[in-house]
Amino acid sequence: MNETAHLRADGPPGRPATYRVALVHSFYSSHQPSGENTVVLDQAEALRAAGHEVTVVAAHTDALQAEPGYSLRAAIRVATGHGRSPLAELKRFAPDVTHVHNLFPNFGTSWLERWPGALVATVHNYRPACAAGTLFRDGRMCTACPDGDRWAGLRHGCYRAARSATLPLAWAGRRGPAMHPVLRRAHRLVVLSEYSRDFYLGFGFPPRKLALVPNFVDASGAACAMDATTDSTVEEPATPWVFAGRLSQEKGIVPLLQSWPENEPLDVIGSGPLESACGAAAPEGVRLVGALSRQQLRGLLPRYTGLIFPSVCPEMAPVVYQEALAAGLPVLALAGSAAADSVLRHGTGAVYNRADELPHALAAAHKRFPALRERCRRVHAELYAAPSWAATMASVYAQAIECAAGRRGSDISEAAC
Repeated sequence: MNETAHLRADGPPGRPATYRVALVHSFYSSHQPSGENTVVLDQAEALRAAGHEVTVVAAHTDALQAEPGYSLRAAIRVATGHGRSPLAELKRFAPDVTHVHNLFPNFGTSWLERWPGALVATVHNYRPACAAGTLFRDGRMCTACPDGDRWAGLRHGCYRAARSATLPLAWAGRRGPAMHPVLRRAHRLVVLSEYSRDFYLGFGFPPRKLALVPNFVDASGAACAMDATTDSTVEEPATPWVFAGRLSQEKGIVPLLQSWPENEPLDVIGSGPLESACGAAAPEGVRLVGALSRQQLRGLLPRYTGLIFPSVCPEMAPVVYQEALAAGLPVLALAGSAAADSVLRHGTGAVYNRADELPHALAAAHKRFPALRERCRRVHAELYAAPSWAATMASVYAQAIECAAGRRGSDISEAAC
């Protein structure tokens, strides 16, 4: 079996079927909604449902940023790695494995060398190599920093469009991803897509260290949400297309609207900094719905013809793609993203290469997509459902525990790491 393929849930002989798992996560501000926050909470519930004992060791930006001097302390913490540590809570809980999701910006990293236990880390974005975390700048993909120009992000002010905000990240990442404290210390790194796996392999990480484990979406939630959606925020559409996501440059929403055919209905669900630009670019037939709750979105997705995914950056593993498959909704994706790669690999929709191909792609999708709905549900059940994710993670945890034991000098070969 390819060492970076999906891992089986058959850990080392004699290992217990369940583990004590500590999830460590710095929650992003609610003012900038993050699918990563939702993913962590969903994973905690999936692990508990599978019989694991789980605690979430959290730091919440919403609570911390009201404290005097928060911004300065966060900048120092990011630049130096010294600051808030989860060690006290980890020692109280005594987990079999610690699973780090995000430490930025509310946890330091220096504690990692003082924690002797098994460590797994999910790499949710490209921040170990890119201050913005997106590999995206000035309307196009950018790999200047990972290609060796370590200070390019600082010159361009890639984080929050400010050099002052970017400086701590640029300093922390000056030695490259291979020296990133979390990536270096973890016994297993969970990556979310083929693209991200190949990206991090390029920095010299051994293939056995990378576990390709996509996020999951609970399919039962789509049906429940549709039953529960009774408000009329969105009227019953005549099976139009739908875009769902943040209205920001990397999502490709404005170029999509500028090239969208006037005779095609499209609902744009979401909010963000480009709302005004979207309003100006939207042709007749496009409705700007605004932000909806997750429950509302999941209830509406089955009503559409297909999901439009025009992202112009190599997103890790967008949850909305998995939400669409759970709802039986095929996806029309712009080439170059992880979602487009998945569409091609699993036959869950179609991919277009340029804006001028969009009218033809839509016409072809109208004919093909109705027959793909059941296939989308089947792919979701096989690859993106909670039980299969939990089983795979149990195997990843078992390997990390074995590796940690080997490094502590047991008779387990360190070659397993």
